[in-house]
Amino acid sequence: MEAFTTGFRRLLFVSAVLGICQAGWAQSPTYGLGRTPTAEEIHAWDIAISPTGKELPSGQGTAKEGAVLYVRKGCAGCHGMTGSGAHAPTLISSGDVHTASPVFCLAPCVNDSNTMGVHSPFPTTIWDYINRGMPLGKEGTLSADEVYSLTAFLLFKSGIIKEDEVMDAQSLPRVKMPNRGGFALPPEWKHGTPRLQGYP
Repeated sequence: MEAFTTGFRRLLFVSAVLGICQAGWAQSPTYGLGRTPTAEEIHAWDIAISPTGKELPSGQGTAKEGAVLYVRKGCAGCHGMTGSGAHAPTLISSGDVHTASPVFCLAPCVNDSNTMGVHSPFPTTIWDYINRGMPLGKEGTLSADEVYSLTAFLLFKSGIIKEDEVMDAQSLPRVKMPNRGGFALPPEWKHGTPRLQGYP
């Protein structure tokens, strides 16, 4: 009787495992979960701005407008009135970004050699970061005009553009960043090859 009970338990266990696998296999294309997002839902999440700036929205701003917003939106609270604060990364270098040599570090990079004007190869990266990540705790609340103005302010204070230059979807991607030549795309990855040299 004991042998029968043990055998029955094993059979029951195997049957349960096979049943679960079969149920999972039947659902495998969609797993029976979720739904296809609508175009509006995708658009709401698709906010990344590429180096070409083709995704930039309409709007515009100048450094003068950005200087006012920098104070009004509380940027100075973390980044300091001069763009260098104790609580957040330095935004405005005190030196010449065209001659500074970048010193890379892990976050937070709070020093003159790691301002966005020094190490960011594309001005659209600055716009994108402000748009999605600032102000802290109120991310995504800035209008496109405000983001253009703050971006223009940082670029002007870093000596990259003139104070009266208007930044918009056409002019911003054309701004030449000091580290543009120091940027290189990684080699194209091919299936089955290591992503890093010497990595298994």
